[in-house]
Amino acid sequence: MVCHECHMVVPMPQEGKGQASVYCPRCGCPVHARKPNSLAHSWALVITSLILLFPANLLPIMKVDYMGASEYSTIMDGIIYFFKEGSYGIGTVILVASVLVPVFKIVGIMIILLSIHFRIESWLEHKTLMFRFIKFIGRWSMLDIFVIALLTALVDFGFLSTIAAAPAAPFFCGVVIATMLAAEVFDTRLIWDAAAKSHGQHEEGRGE
Repeated sequence: MVCHECHMVVPMPQEGKGQASVYCPRCGCPVHARKPNSLAHSWALVITSLILLFPANLLPIMKVDYMGASEYSTIMDGIIYFFKEGSYGIGTVILVASVLVPVFKIVGIMIILLSIHFRIESWLEHKTLMFRFIKFIGRWSMLDIFVIALLTALVDFGFLSTIAAAPAAPFFCGVVIATMLAAEVFDTRLIWDAAAKSHGQHEEGRGE
């Protein structure tokens, strides 16, 4: 077993010793064969991120005040603006980081969780690699929030022009944080455990 705090490898307790708790000899934290309640926590967080995804994309994320007039824009409004102005690179980066990546993370994690629920044995390595990629790109979804924070600090000319975050910003942060936490609490070994259980049931059926 691997300690989830210091990553030290700890021997699995021998059979017949009951369910005695095992503690890491290096940091003293309790050690488990798999992360406790990993599936339940992952499902709760990914469903939360799915719910927050709608207001994050439908509500305005940025407010621009210019000469006393306020103008609100959603994520898609900003992407369309950059494409119309010919800034295809910036528009593409925002489209990928702020729209496609969050959707990909949510759909990817749900596919993995459903494959565990239905004990699907195929594409195990691919699903493991996909999860590692989801975990790696998680932080880059905050690009939109960083841009708004930067503009809020730089564009502050009082009555002339100011930029501030709009109602969608906290929902978007919630989507990113929930998907990152869902990836953190998930134990990838469960992908292989579910396939092993399904394979064991098939073998038992053949033996009978």
